[in-house]
Amino acid sequence: MLQADHMLLTLEAGSLALRIAPATGGAIHDLTFVGDGSRIPLLRAPREGADHVLDMASFPLVPFVNRIRGGRFTFRGREVVIRPNMANDISPLHGQGWLGSWTVERSSAREAELRFVHEAGEWPWAYEVRQLFSLEEEGLTLRLECRNRDVTPMPCGLGQHPYFPCTGETRIRTSVRTAFEIDEHVLPVGEVPAVGRYDLGDRAVCGQGLDHGFGGWGGEAVLSDPAWPGPLRLSSEEARFFQLYSPESGGIFVAEPVTHANAALNEPEERWGDLGLKVLEPGEAMALTMRLAIDGTAA
Repeated sequence: MLQADHMLLTLEAGSLALRIAPATGGAIHDLTFVGDGSRIPLLRAPREGADHVLDMASFPLVPFVNRIRGGRFTFRGREVVIRPNMANDISPLHGQGWLGSWTVERSSAREAELRFVHEAGEWPWAYEVRQLFSLEEEGLTLRLECRNRDVTPMPCGLGQHPYFPCTGETRIRTSVRTAFEIDEHVLPVGEVPAVGRYDLGDRAVCGQGLDHGFGGWGGEAVLSDPAWPGPLRLSSEEARFFQLYSPESGGIFVAEPVTHANAALNEPEERWGDLGLKVLEPGEAMALTMRLAIDGTAA
């Protein structure tokens, strides 16, 4: 077992090279296609010397995804209060894993396993998370697993937060049934059919002014750009929800496979199943696997 420092772990398979930053939220630093003397970033390429998780190419979301309204929710008679954890956002975001340092449990030329342990604090349950990275010639498979180490049940949700580079020619094709409209704090105010502005069936994805969650996701999105070595197929069998961030400024977008809806923790527990949240009993675990493959090779 190695202690994560400021090192980068490098995995290579065929034309793909993956670098992981364990100490920086257990994040992916970059994923690159190398061929014919060129290097093509398949995920956003961080600037030189970047050392903050928000500068990375992707990071894990655990034990909840997106926001908690007002930083507080109630679970079985216990009120949980969590402070904001990102500048200029009034809501706490994405749990604790993305802001922690992860331990390297093992690594090889094509695989790496990271571990993160959270002791009870503001989030009043102890839990353990593992990420398993497997790089193959046709793509990357990333498994994220969270286990409740506490003596009482714990709500849980998982996701991944990959950033992609984009231009006016970059497109997305995926199936979603509903979209969650949002207020000025990016919190959901209603659920509507995913049509018109929210139709993701086949559209340009760069500079769209979207920061929305979607329900009824089909579990697969095809992303394409003429500059890439081929279409990228993003998939996850466990994720029923999808989050798309496409700022008007362009240049990047985020396509997140997530297990639950934004601010689901603020809803009554009887709705959690429909909104994708799971309650883990002591010792119980849940997992999310994200696959990113080139040329439509699917999981």
